[in-house]
Amino acid sequence: MDARFTRGKSPVLERALGRPRSELSLAAFALLFSELVQYCQRRVASVAELQARLARLGHHVGLRALDALVARERPGRRETKVLGVLLFVKGPLWRALFGREADKLEQANDDDRTFYVIEREPVVNTFVSVPRENSSLNCAAFAAGLLEAVLGAAGFPARVSAHWHKGTTLMIKFDEAVIARDKSL
Repeated sequence: MDARFTRGKSPVLERALGRPRSELSLAAFALLFSELVQYCQRRVASVAELQARLARLGHHVGLRALDALVARERPGRRETKVLGVLLFVKGPLWRALFGREADKLEQANDDDRTFYVIEREPVVNTFVSVPRENSSLNCAAFAAGLLEAVLGAAGFPARVSAHWHKGTTLMIKFDEAVIARDKSL
C-alpha cells in the first residue's frame, strides 16, 4: 500500500462505532444553537415561519442522527412496535442528542394515535432569550422536526409539534396505518 495512505491516520477514522468517548460541551451547543436561531430569525417575518424553519433544520439533523445512533445502540435490530420506538426516542435518542433522557412519555387518554414527550426544561429553550414581541416562540420546534424525521425514517410516519404545556410538550400524532400495523402485530 502506498505510504501516503498509511502515514498519519486520523484517530477519528480509527475509532469504533461504539459509544463516543467525549460529549459535546453544553456551552458549544448553546452557542451554536443560539446562532442558528438568530440566523433563521433574520430571514423570516413571523414566529410561525421561524418555528417552521427550525423544524425543517431539525428534520435534516434527525435523518442523519438516526443512522448513526441505530448503528451504535441496536446493530442489526429494528423496532417494529410503536411503544418500542417511543422508548428508544425517550431514552437513547434523547440522551445522545441532549445529554439526558426526556422527562416523560405519555399517551393521550382519548386518542390511541397521540403520544406526548414531555421535557420540563429542554436544552433548546434554555439558552435562547426570546423578545417580548415573540413570546409565543418555542425553539423546541427544532426538536419536533428532528423527532418527526427520526420516526418517519424508522417507518413510523407521524406529525410532531411543539407546545407549551408542563414545560415543553412534543405532541406526536401517528398515521392511522402505523396504529393499525401495531395492533395487527
